[in-house]
Amino acid sequence: MSHLIQDVAENGADLETRLLRSIREEVGARRAYVCFSGGIDSTLLLAACLRAGVPVTALIGVSASLPRTEREEAHRLALELGAPIEEVPTQEMELGAYRANSGDRCFHCKTTLYETVGALAVARDDAGSTAILAGTHLDDLGEHRPGLRAGEEHGVLTPLVSAGFRKSDVRSLARSWKLSNAEKPAAPCLASRLPVGVEVTPQRLAQVEAVEEFLRSRGLWPARARWHGPVVRIELPAELFPRILEEPARGELRLHCSRLGFHFVTLDIAGLQSGSLAHALA
Repeated sequence: MSHLIQDVAENGADLETRLLRSIREEVGARRAYVCFSGGIDSTLLLAACLRAGVPVTALIGVSASLPRTEREEAHRLALELGAPIEEVPTQEMELGAYRANSGDRCFHCKTTLYETVGALAVARDDAGSTAILAGTHLDDLGEHRPGLRAGEEHGVLTPLVSAGFRKSDVRSLARSWKLSNAEKPAAPCLASRLPVGVEVTPQRLAQVEAVEEFLRSRGLWPARARWHGPVVRIELPAELFPRILEEPARGELRLHCSRLGFHFVTLDIAGLQSGSLAHALA
C-alpha cells in the first residue's frame, strides 16, 4: 500500500510540473482569461494558473444554454479557489447559424465566446497582454468538436494539450490537489439535448433544464433530458432505473413533464450516453 501511495504522489508531482511549466511558457507575463464552465477541465486549468503565479480571471459565458445550477457551481468553485470570476453574456442565440443547430453549433458558440473575451480585453486596453485559455485536453482532439476550430482561429491556448494531459491525467491531478469537483461528470450545455437540425430556442432549452432540475432534486443524477418534440427521452445510469420507475417518483416525473409540454416520457434502456443525439431517430 505504501508503494502505491508513493507512486500516486510521484505521478501527481510529475503532472503538476508539466502543467505549470506549460502555463508559464505559454502565458508568460500576460493576464490569463480562463474560459470557465465549472467542469473539472477548466477548474484544474484555473487552479493551475493560480499555482503558476500568473494573473488570471475566470470568465463564464452566460446564455440560455447554461443551466442555472452550473452557473452557481462555477461561482462557488472560483470562490473556493480564490480566483476572480466574471460573467460575460455571449448572446449566441442571436446568431441564425447557431440556432439552426446544423452540426457546427459549437463553432458558432465558441466563436461568440472568444470574440466577447477579446472585446473585453480591448475595452480594458490590455488586448496585447492577455491570453485566452481553454480546458481542452488530448482526448478531446479525437472527437468531432467544431468548437476546437474556433479556438484555433482565435489563438486560444490549451495548456493541458501542451502538457500531454488526457482526461485521466486531469482527474488524477485534481484528486492530488483535492479539488472538490474532481469526480464531477461531464456537463455539456443544454443545447446538446436537442437533435441536430432542430432549432435551438430558449423555450426548448428551458424545457430540458426544468426536467433535469427535477431529476437532480430527486437524486436521479447524472441524467440527460433529450428533447424530441412531444417526447422527452430520459438517460441516466442503469443502476438508477429502479428508483425512477418507483412511485411516487415515476408519477411526479410524468406530471412535471406534462406541465412542461411533453406528451410522453421515455426511459432510454441504453443508459446515460455521450453524444446520443448524433444517431438519427427513425
